[in-house]
Amino acid sequence: MVLAQLGGSISKALQRMSNATIIDEKVLNECLNEITRALLQADVQFRMVADMQKNIKKVVNLDDLAAGHNKRRIIQQAIFNELCKMLDPGKPSFTPKKGKPSVVMFVGLQGSGKTTTCTKYAHYHQKKGWKPALVCADTFRAGAFDQLKQNATKAKIPFYGSYTESDPVKIAAEGVERFKKENCDLIIVDTSGRHKQEAALFEEMRQVSETTKPDLIIFVMDSSIGQAAFDQAQAFKQSVAVGAVIVTKMDGHAKGGGALSAVAATKSPIIFIGTGEHMDEFEVFDVKPFVSRLLGMGDWSGFMDKIHEVVPTDQQPELMQKLTEGNFTLRIMYEQFQNLLKMGPISQVFSMIPGFSAELMPKGRENESQAKIKRYMYMMDSMTNEELDSSNLKLMNESRILRIARGSGRPEVEVMEMLEEYKRLAKVWSKMKGLKIPKKGDMSALSRNINAQHMSKVLPPQIVKQLGGMGGLQNLMKQMGNMGNPKDMMNGLL
Repeated sequence: MVLAQLGGSISKALQRMSNATIIDEKVLNECLNEITRALLQADVQFRMVADMQKNIKKVVNLDDLAAGHNKRRIIQQAIFNELCKMLDPGKPSFTPKKGKPSVVMFVGLQGSGKTTTCTKYAHYHQKKGWKPALVCADTFRAGAFDQLKQNATKAKIPFYGSYTESDPVKIAAEGVERFKKENCDLIIVDTSGRHKQEAALFEEMRQVSETTKPDLIIFVMDSSIGQAAFDQAQAFKQSVAVGAVIVTKMDGHAKGGGALSAVAATKSPIIFIGTGEHMDEFEVFDVKPFVSRLLGMGDWSGFMDKIHEVVPTDQQPELMQKLTEGNFTLRIMYEQFQNLLKMGPISQVFSMIPGFSAELMPKGRENESQAKIKRYMYMMDSMTNEELDSSNLKLMNESRILRIARGSGRPEVEVMEMLEEYKRLAKVWSKMKGLKIPKKGDMSALSRNINAQHMSKVLPPQIVKQLGGMGGLQNLMKQMGNMGNPKDMMNGLL
């Protein structure tokens, strides 16, 4: 998860406060001091942290609160609101519309991950139904066009560039004109970067901007610079009409919190954050869900959107039927593994579930888990239809296991391990009989259909413990039932 260390520190501070018998001034100050230290370690500007602490104390006046008030809930709500305020620039960015040609120009310093981010941005919109195209107007960096060409080919996105033309303005104009004729509705122009904020860079950007007349200019910024993001974002805004910011490399730096808050202070909306090198390691930045996940409160609506994204609408009735029957086969396990991999990084998916922290997916374990899922799928690729569609493991004798091992290039012991995993999941699946998948965003339907007792039988014991036992599960179900009302969702947290 992005900013896992910061989120873990804040969550622990809130948990300690929740565990206190009496909430008094001392407990509140200890909680706020811990949160302050965590934010400063994430390189958030001292003045912003001090203002946040002062504002929380204004809202949470313990002496003035009547005896009936839930002090824990009021404190957590105040912290949530202040963190949202810190990261919210207070203005939306331009949103491209399907079917109508939109030109988006990317600017930034060299090394910020601009070219990769262009392809990620195009790939994201392609999955949502847009028809994107990429134009490489970066003639300064050797290999820029090759990089964009390689990324675009891999993502199956049309591209334009030149090995011979040295004028970026001419390339940008030709590329935009060509893709408009081809009815592309999202034309992305990648411009040259520099090692520092040179006057020549800004002049070139201005010329490309005047020629292509972009609907949106996106500034791509490396999160490792922390608080310095404020000056960098301001400098670019003064030169070209920056309409949005994408912050990259959020997976590798503790200073990401400082970068996000500094950019927000320039009143530039952050629209995406880059969380890794791969194409799907790219997240929409929405302040409230982001802060909710940071505090360990999850993002149920984002989680359900991901499920509906990877399970096509026409397949959902079939999946519901299989859930109702409780008949789990190796083929169903294969299909669910496919869906899990399509959802993106596992830690990102976990962070959307309330109560799940980064500790459940330690650094380095995520890649290991995904590699194991892929190995299991290779083994299942070596199975016959009879083996895949049978729920009777007695069918899997020694000779079949040996054949599967040889066919997948894995040792027999790993095939046995995969079959043990199937047994465990089949047991979980059998307990899901009668469960219905809710309509998109309707979490209350799910909470009505499954209770905390049911959940405790389905989830592994270590996860139930991480969620806070039966009490934590009951709060989780309450949150799911209150998904229609964000305020009610917050009230279910304590």
